[in-house]
Amino acid sequence: MNSVSSFEFPVSGTSENSTARVYSKHETRNSKLHRRDALWQVEKAVRRSGPLLEEFPEPDSSSPLEVMTHEERLVADFHGTGLTVGPHPMAYRRAEMKAMGIHPASELKSIPNGRRLRIGGCVIARQRPGTAKGFVFLSLEDETGIANAIVTPDLLEKNRILLVAERFLMVEGILQNQDNVISVKAERVLPLSVTQAETSSHDFH
Repeated sequence: MNSVSSFEFPVSGTSENSTARVYSKHETRNSKLHRRDALWQVEKAVRRSGPLLEEFPEPDSSSPLEVMTHEERLVADFHGTGLTVGPHPMAYRRAEMKAMGIHPASELKSIPNGRRLRIGGCVIARQRPGTAKGFVFLSLEDETGIANAIVTPDLLEKNRILLVAERFLMVEGILQNQDNVISVKAERVLPLSVTQAETSSHDFH
């Protein structure tokens, strides 16, 4: 089914967010429709023609809108729901990450303890326990999993704004693998340009 005109909506007024959820689900179920085409179809279904035009049938047709880019999809997904049903943002940048020497999270378990390396990803948590003597613990998510980094008080003081504000980070440091508890003790941190999508993190809880 390429049309959603047969859908029955329980209320006459449909919010923008509700409409977005409907077209996103419809797009997921129907690979023939791209995101904007699905939205076009849903808008036609929920926004009925006025009294002057309601007697004239409107043929189902694809929208004149262009297919969304990966970046546009990410921005729309995170703005609407706080997550994406498509690939992780880091997946689109994996070739660039590899060129920068950044390891995916899934590789860390196979790298020897004490090796200097780079990890990178979306910051999903920043923790600074009161008993940690000023150390900050970062959780960086990529398309393969989560990598943990330990930031010393000195490094935090030198890069406070970067560590607190940036959504995506590259961390360079020493791999620590103690009884299969894996982390990277940070020696250097840099911002990563991945996406403009409004990702979020749980900070200092």
